[in-house]
Amino acid sequence: MKPYRSLLFVPGHKPSWADKAVRAGAHALILDLEDAVPAGAKDEAREAVASTIDRLADGATGLVVRVNPLDTEHFGRDVAAVVRPGLTALLLPKVYSRDDIVAFDALVTAAEIDRGLPRGSVGLIPSLETARSLGNVDEIAAAPRVVSLMAAAAKDADISREVGFTWTQDGLETLYLRSKVVLAARAAGLSHVVLGLWQDVTDLVGLRAFAQANQQLGFGGQVLIHPSHVETVNEVYSPSEAELDRLRRLVAAYEDGAVRGEGAVTFDGEHIDLAHVQNARSILATAGSREGSR
Repeated sequence: MKPYRSLLFVPGHKPSWADKAVRAGAHALILDLEDAVPAGAKDEAREAVASTIDRLADGATGLVVRVNPLDTEHFGRDVAAVVRPGLTALLLPKVYSRDDIVAFDALVTAAEIDRGLPRGSVGLIPSLETARSLGNVDEIAAAPRVVSLMAAAAKDADISREVGFTWTQDGLETLYLRSKVVLAARAAGLSHVVLGLWQDVTDLVGLRAFAQANQQLGFGGQVLIHPSHVETVNEVYSPSEAELDRLRRLVAAYEDGAVRGEGAVTFDGEHIDLAHVQNARSILATAGSREGSR
């Protein structure tokens, strides 16, 4: 999956909102079939989401669908309806263990075969919003089709009820949980992991601080609930041109030193060696991949 910085929730039964989300600059949409859709509108939402995917499939915006969890009667019909050309991934709510991912993998494989898609076309993004899923995060991250992880840290949401913490803007109560998700992702070879979400629609200052803290922790993007949050999040999770220029100069300085037979050089007053260069190249490559996704 491309390293999307902003993933904006859109109620599945309101297809016109998807166009607004694209115009807002969201790098990916999360077309929601779960909490945002009333129980009596699930069939309507499936049809609307399928139509939205068909309509936006050729665009630059990623298309993710949050399906209903395995303990409902809806998940099978969700998968069958939305796995189609143009779908990037499924966001999986309320998972508990690797077995849940394996179950969805089988359903998605059957749907891919039915639609004539290559196996493995559609990724899975487990949403880590239960205590058991956080306890099993290493095996979940390494499960089939997993292309990213979503850490849940929203105020007064499922995860706070499950774990029992009291949410604060500083986030100390979720620091261990968020760090654990980032580490599990990296250990499983996942280069991109996202976080959800900032709930105060009008507090853009708080949003920026929240995003900056999580970007520094290793998250690559954020799940959003309002189009007004897109610009701030895209900016925070993107290195500035000045930062990218410094990294390019750092790499060039090291490479010049290597030509002279030096394994380490001084750059802007700092000692740098191959480890620093590899980090710089990784950031530059990710930045290029993100720009290519727009």
